[in-house]
Amino acid sequence: MSALFLKTIKWLGSRGGLFLFAVLVMVAGVWGFVALADEMLEGDWQRTDIRINRFVHDHPGPPWLQEAGRDVTALGGVTVLALWTAAVLGFLLLSGRYGMMVLVIIVTLGGLVLTLSLKCAINRPRPSEPQASVIVYTQSFPSGHTMLSATVYLTLGGMLARTVRGRLLKFYFLSLALGLTFLIGVSRVYLGAHYPSDVLAGWCGGLVWAILCWLVAQELQRRKVVEGEEE
Repeated sequence: MSALFLKTIKWLGSRGGLFLFAVLVMVAGVWGFVALADEMLEGDWQRTDIRINRFVHDHPGPPWLQEAGRDVTALGGVTVLALWTAAVLGFLLLSGRYGMMVLVIIVTLGGLVLTLSLKCAINRPRPSEPQASVIVYTQSFPSGHTMLSATVYLTLGGMLARTVRGRLLKFYFLSLALGLTFLIGVSRVYLGAHYPSDVLAGWCGGLVWAILCWLVAQELQRRKVVEGEEE
């Protein structure tokens, strides 16, 4: 057992500090999701969740802000995410990155299955006062829009960042993905479609999946299974 542990530590160390940091963030994300699920199931956060949702419902703001909330939340819908994924797949196809293209397909479908499975397993009811324009089909925890947007945007952003050279382009892809994921999560609470804890759990779950996929992509690139950075 100790030999296996030492071998694992040595393997992680050989992958560099960034790889190890990503593993630690992933572990923290798993812990955060489990802690949120446990608090939610015990009802400890219910009062806070309801209080925040009720405040937002009673103070929706001007019409333009409500319209903006609906526009932003649509960016986390299955249709828009599918279109973005198709656009990235087209880019990878045209650039001849077939290994990365297959990996993106597996990652996005896996994220969808994971999100729906968690929703069904936890089976939390939705908030009772969503805006009239909000239509929901699934359970509340975790937020599907938030987790899927984190899964898709962060995964695609991370993978695109690994196809280009230059820190500025890498930073741009990752910042764009993080910004979209944050705004989509906030919009779900603003529209009354989810409790704040649903969104927090969605961020945690999506972040864990995206980092896991990034680590897998890095390892596959190291082994020349999928394409690496542009020359």
